[in-house]
Amino acid sequence: MILVTGGLGFIGTHTVRALQDAGEDCVLVQRRRAEVPPGRFAAPVAVERADITDLDALLTIGTRHTITGIVHLAGSMPWPPGPDQPVEQPVDAARRALGGLFNVIEAARQWGVGRVSVASTIGVYGFRAEGRLTEDMPVQLSSPHPIPAFKKIGELLNGHLADATGIEILNLRISGIWGPLDPHGPIFFAAPELVQAAARGREPDLSPLPGPAYAEDALDLCYAKDAGRAIALLQTAGHLNHRTYNVASGRATSNAEIIAALKRHVPGARVDLPTGGTAPARYLDISRLRADTGFAPAYDTERAVADYLAWLRAGNAY
Repeated sequence: MILVTGGLGFIGTHTVRALQDAGEDCVLVQRRRAEVPPGRFAAPVAVERADITDLDALLTIGTRHTITGIVHLAGSMPWPPGPDQPVEQPVDAARRALGGLFNVIEAARQWGVGRVSVASTIGVYGFRAEGRLTEDMPVQLSSPHPIPAFKKIGELLNGHLADATGIEILNLRISGIWGPLDPHGPIFFAAPELVQAAARGREPDLSPLPGPAYAEDALDLCYAKDAGRAIALLQTAGHLNHRTYNVASGRATSNAEIIAALKRHVPGARVDLPTGGTAPARYLDISRLRADTGFAPAYDTERAVADYLAWLRAGNAY
């Protein structure tokens, strides 16, 4: 049975679905009490409520289920406190964030798990990196945002702990995931809001982006269903040759390409963006992923846009 932290979340849901398609049973770990929405998964899943920063609570899951692998998608970084959480001091917040990662690896050690897949991010390459990004590129130590900062720390810790424990710990450098169940909107890139605006017949609200969006802006956008399948393939592969893998589409997709596909499906959609963008285009090389798992993206831009629109038009909020 594969334990998935954050398994009811955006990427987690698509990963669990892909694991089920591969014949794996899953147990989902959620910090807050949660019911599985009807129709979310094709087969039953176990849901356990536990905070990964509480080692004892995490370990008790192993007394009720035989855990053979772990996919760690829950964030191991300081997050702003929710409405029911007290504000933590910075040192305590950092200690708690890294403690969650340590606990996941310690649980794997005690349960005898052979492989743990840990979510990382394209952000470790740096926000100014451009062109084809490969896993063996040098990574700068500095980072302007806590997400890539803590993912870099996590990758270093994972390498040390893999050597020290004998557990195969994978770093999954995930890029630009978009599609059904995306609750984030345009916090890093415009594509999800462009599709939602077209589906709702309104103009996109791109104000959450860190800067203006242009038609030429291009990033490696990986459709959520492809991302879930890639993660499942890495977790279940019989043999892997590396510790770090890019999880992506392997190409840069521009806003203009998204807009053109939207207008083919929604004539008159009010999703045009200005030209004049100068941001560097970048994409993740997925040669390792292809070679070791046979992965190939199933969703090009046209198919992804059509699928996402169909999901939204079926009455789903996002």
